[in-house]
Amino acid sequence: MHCQSELAIGLMSGTSMDGIDAALVKISQDNSSVEAELLEFECYPYSEEVKETLLSLSKGTSGGTREICLMQELLGKLYADACVSLCRKAGVDKHDISFVGCHGQTLWHQPKAVAYLGNTIRGTLQIGDPGFICEKMGCPVVSDFRPRDMAAGGQGAPIVPYTEFLLYREDKDVALLNIGGISNITILPAKGRIDDVVAFDTGPGNLLIDQMVKDYTQGEKAYDEGGKIALSGQASKALLDHMMQDDYLKIAPPKSTGREHYNSDFVKDIYEFCTTNNISKVDMIATVSRYTAECVYHSVREFSSVYPSKLIVSGGGAHNEAIMTYLKELFLDCRVMKAEEAGINPDAKEAVAMAVLAHETIQRKCNNVPSVTGADHPVIMGRITY
Repeated sequence: MHCQSELAIGLMSGTSMDGIDAALVKISQDNSSVEAELLEFECYPYSEEVKETLLSLSKGTSGGTREICLMQELLGKLYADACVSLCRKAGVDKHDISFVGCHGQTLWHQPKAVAYLGNTIRGTLQIGDPGFICEKMGCPVVSDFRPRDMAAGGQGAPIVPYTEFLLYREDKDVALLNIGGISNITILPAKGRIDDVVAFDTGPGNLLIDQMVKDYTQGEKAYDEGGKIALSGQASKALLDHMMQDDYLKIAPPKSTGREHYNSDFVKDIYEFCTTNNISKVDMIATVSRYTAECVYHSVREFSSVYPSKLIVSGGGAHNEAIMTYLKELFLDCRVMKAEEAGINPDAKEAVAMAVLAHETIQRKCNNVPSVTGADHPVIMGRITY
């Protein structure tokens, strides 16, 4: 059977807003399957100024059209530079790249309809001008994946489950958990079809922890490296019980969330509870880290008809030993493992997914999962810039 191979680059910038994950991928396809081999990976961090501006814009209450316009163009240039740097690191001629898949940086995700100017509107906004990538790389760029699914009635998220079904399904029940700013899980039933896939955002990943660590260290640390701060404290049952009343946890899939829900008001409520109940900041960080794990366990128990035999963890949270410890304590009858143990680069997984999604777009193949996003029908996600 003839197998075709292409080189592609996938770019991912997540809700942690810490930088650009860039993956060089060899994508091979025959008549029945698609395979993706990671050839090179690098994370290009945002400067502190860029990160702080993005965080400010993502609140939805600051900035304006000028600021968003300029950031759109700046990110486009940063994405283009990341592609060139990755090719240089890999020793690959940039003209050998067939296409680039770029997620963009989410500023706002509104899956629930709201009243707006006499209408009810849902929407999502990822920025980063793909024209700069196309100009510098000389190849098509697929971007802006989420809006097409939303136009078909879906939530525009999660979009990675399609690629996980293609690449990672097995003859046993498997769950793939990505812990970025937000945590999302995909459950692949043994020998299941794509319509059998269960996937959704479980709740916060690192974003609450990161903010509290930054406050606790007075800006010296941007995150809890290795989960050391959390492991030095003790989770508060009272605070955890309070946080588990979060309305998002009661919503059945399809569902997705982001900084729009886990916002400054959510954080303020946690701080006020800790002050009233004399909970230290270290114990608060330990509890919020535990909360990330508890949300995952709660979600699997409440919303999945299958219990996975193994849970494969990727994203920045896979490096947080506190979160990993809590997951292992909760999922007693499941092998909790870091993605490396399954032969998957935990930091590159989402960027690889962008390359695979782009491949399907260019091949004119539907690449959403309606049973996951709630879309009325399959669609081809992604806009192509030539």
